[in-house]
Amino acid sequence: MDRACLSVPPRSTRCLRALRCSLSRVTCDRSLPLSFFLIPCPMTPQRAPSIRGVLVVLLLFCFLNVQALKSQLLSRLSAANAPVANGVSYVTKYFDQKIDHFGFLEDGTFKQRYLVNDDHWHQIGGPILFYTGNEGDITWFCNNTGFMWDVAEELGAMLVFAEHRYYGESLPFGKESYSSLKHLNYLTSEQALADFAVLILHLKATVPGATKSPVVAIGGSYGGMLSAWMRMKYPHLVVGALAASAPIWQFTNMTSCGVFYKIVTNDFTRHGLDCSVSIRKSWSSVDNVSSTDDGLTWLSNEFSMCSPLKKQDMQMFKAWLQETWVNLAMVNYPYEANFLQPLPRWPIQVVCTHLRNASLPDRLLLQAISHAVRVYYNYTGEAACLDISQTATGNLGYLGWYYQACTEMVMPMCTDGVQDMFEPQPWDFQAFSEECYKQFGVRPRIDWAITMYGGKQIHSHSNIIFSNGKLDPWSGGGVMESLTSSLVAIVIPDGAHHLDLRYNTNYDPSSVLHARALEVKYIQQWIKEAAEMT
Repeated sequence: MDRACLSVPPRSTRCLRALRCSLSRVTCDRSLPLSFFLIPCPMTPQRAPSIRGVLVVLLLFCFLNVQALKSQLLSRLSAANAPVANGVSYVTKYFDQKIDHFGFLEDGTFKQRYLVNDDHWHQIGGPILFYTGNEGDITWFCNNTGFMWDVAEELGAMLVFAEHRYYGESLPFGKESYSSLKHLNYLTSEQALADFAVLILHLKATVPGATKSPVVAIGGSYGGMLSAWMRMKYPHLVVGALAASAPIWQFTNMTSCGVFYKIVTNDFTRHGLDCSVSIRKSWSSVDNVSSTDDGLTWLSNEFSMCSPLKKQDMQMFKAWLQETWVNLAMVNYPYEANFLQPLPRWPIQVVCTHLRNASLPDRLLLQAISHAVRVYYNYTGEAACLDISQTATGNLGYLGWYYQACTEMVMPMCTDGVQDMFEPQPWDFQAFSEECYKQFGVRPRIDWAITMYGGKQIHSHSNIIFSNGKLDPWSGGGVMESLTSSLVAIVIPDGAHHLDLRYNTNYDPSSVLHARALEVKYIQQWIKEAAEMT
């Protein structure tokens, strides 16, 4: 899907700068560039780790998912055919969903958007593949989850893509949904899962022939977590789940806080040790070169900056570089893609051709880094200059996910500069909690996701596929080994972030083709077993 690198509107920039350093209000414009929030503000050393922790949590689902919030993707096409990618189409519908499924004081409803395609659903009781929407506009996930479109005919399946509350058009309080803590209170994974459950019951009750249709939950990233949890919490409604790149174990005391960045580093090291070492050394080179006015001028020219760099820009500049390396690891696909940016096949391999000598002096090393960065930001050669406020993630509406990270989705992140190629940054939960309180007036419940969904004690559940690519930084928090005969781990050695959910291409490695075939086999088995029980 084409993704233009949009310039930052002045209002968003001013608002986020205030958000970044004061973290005091949630009324800021929700179309904010993630890159800004990656920048540590001037603060005491004790507070600095919290920013990194929060922001890396955002990396999880903002980089590949929340971009779906771009306003140009919003299309209010109620009950009308809408063309999407690769020549397929869907019908957009809306369902009156309860704002609060678990209390009785708030009795309001909102319009939950969902997309339907039944081109291949011809048999009474035929299966339904149900996408559990992530933190973004559902049309984007519909367009990019090619696996479902590829297998619909073979399975004779109806496709349903359900939007997550508080994202896209599914706003419980309309434009006021993000205006206060009172309104944000209903943004939880539990409420979202209940939305999906009620919507499935609605479909079974209102779609002719669907009463006994087996439903398979499918999702990637946070959506993959939701699909797995959907099967765990509502096994009477979904017969199985495909959870792709779902880091359900990326929580406190379950996974090392450093594993994410260690995998990013390994992705670069596999193309030569000098590649990751060059990046590790570049941070001090940036400090050295930028310590003088002459060095700042040189750095600005070497990286073709749209605006001259100033000393106060250096933290932002470093964060811009860090985001680049992380993005590359997540979209290191085997074919040319236009997912975040126009990129070549196996983009990290191309980047590393420029980073073959880690012993270079500062300026020569940074010259090599600038060539590597251009692979990401200017592969087409069309960019006249580069802007550190203009990243691959463009304008994002990420406040919803930030709120979720500050309540129940607490995913510790850290770097040590030894096992990874980044500057050391420890995880400090208390500092993170303070930032959340200043931003939203809430304190994160550090163990709630484990309490709610079982952590690693999930052996009693069944019929869940956990697929992970070994190139994906989020695989470190995923289920990488089968737990039982029906809690199956599928590991894709050559896979980046939920590659298996993307469309089939001629460039797909055999490992992802094998993974997709296995996934279809398990889904067919679940459908057969469900039919035998009716």
